[in-house]
Amino acid sequence: MAVIGIVTCEVLELEFAQLLASDPDVDRVSILENATSARLADLLEASPLRYVQRLPHVHAFGPEPDHEVEALIRVLRLGLHRTRSVLSGAIAAAARELRPHVEALLLGYGLCGNALEDPRAVLDVDIPVFLPMDGCHPVDDCIALCLGGRDRYHGEQCRVPGTFFLTPGWTQHWKRMLDSRTGEIAQPALARTLAGYERALLVTTPVLPETEMRRRGQEFSEKTGLRLEVCQGTLALLAKAWSEAKSCVQAGVGERRPAE
Repeated sequence: MAVIGIVTCEVLELEFAQLLASDPDVDRVSILENATSARLADLLEASPLRYVQRLPHVHAFGPEPDHEVEALIRVLRLGLHRTRSVLSGAIAAAARELRPHVEALLLGYGLCGNALEDPRAVLDVDIPVFLPMDGCHPVDDCIALCLGGRDRYHGEQCRVPGTFFLTPGWTQHWKRMLDSRTGEIAQPALARTLAGYERALLVTTPVLPETEMRRRGQEFSEKTGLRLEVCQGTLALLAKAWSEAKSCVQAGVGERRPAE
C-alpha cells in the first residue's frame, strides 16, 4: 500500500487526469470534493480507472491495503498565483491536510511567482515533496511545464515578446483567469488587459486533440484580435515528477522523512 498526495491547481486537471488514468500501477484515486475538483473527478470517472471516489472531507479517506498505488487529491482554485502569500498559504494548508494520510506529496505547481522558491520553508511536513523540475529547480509555472522548461519558455518570449500562452488548461479557463469574479470579461476591458500582446501561442499536448485546441484557440483569437500560432508541448516533466514520487513510495522510503 502506497498513497501519494497530490495538490494541484485546477488548470492542470486534464494533465493529471491523463497521467493517472494511463498508469497501470494506480489502483484507486480519491478526490476531495469541492467546486474546483468537479471537472477532474468527471474526467477520471470517465477514464479506464477502476476505482474513483469523491470524498466530502479528508477524514473519509481510508487506504486499501491491497492496492499498490493510490492517489489522494486536493484541487485548489485557479488564480491564487496573483498573490504569492495567498498561493503559498493555500498549498501549505493543503499539504498539512493530506499529510496524515499519505507517504509523499506531488505538487501540480512550479515556482509560480516564487511562491514555492523554497518548498521546505513553505511546506512544514515530514515527508518527501516532489515538484515538476526543470533541471535543478522547479519549473517556472504551468506554461513552462507544458512547454518543457525555462529555455523554451524564454525562447518563445524573446521571439515574440507580446505572447499570450494558451495551454490546454488556459484554453478552458482563460476567461476566469482574466476576470476571476464573473468568468466573463467585456471587450473594452479585454483590450486593456491584453494591450501589448500580439500573438496567442497554443501549446498542444496529448491531453486534448489538436483539432479541439485549434478550435478553442481560434475562438480566443477572434475575441482578442491576437494572431494565432501553434507549437507542440510535452507532459514529460510532470510525468517525471510523478514517476519519482511513485518510485519513492513504492520503495518504502516515504515514511516520515523531511520534505525535499
